[in-house]
Amino acid sequence: MSLKSSLVKMAIKLAPDIIVIWVANIILKGIAELSDFSFDIDTRQAYVKATLAGEEEPIEVWLNDFAIVSDENSHQLIIHQAQSNRLWLNNLLSRITGKAWEIPELPQFKDQIELAAELFKPESTEPEERQDTEREDD
Repeated sequence: MSLKSSLVKMAIKLAPDIIVIWVANIILKGIAELSDFSFDIDTRQAYVKATLAGEEEPIEVWLNDFAIVSDENSHQLIIHQAQSNRLWLNNLLSRITGKAWEIPELPQFKDQIELAAELFKPESTEPEERQDTEREDD
């Protein structure tokens, strides 16, 4: 992991949720109000509780195990598990989870997408025992 991505990861871990909520509410003014938020970059879990403008009940969304898969020419976002406290949103989330969604190539955001891809690259799925055996053979 590069120094830049290590610093960003540390900043994400140290950022108080209240600051994130405050900034999000400035951006979402007139659309929604964020009332709760948590994000764990190590376990790749996120939780958001927001009330849409004109609505009384908040919507809660939980995302688990997400990653950005990269190859030479493109990046894709994969969300492995997602759920909500709304049936309609659960139905929508069930259609997008487990699939690779292309991240558009936008030249002005190339550096940010590369950084996000480094921070959220998929975890190794190969068993550790096999990796240790292969190292002994080398």
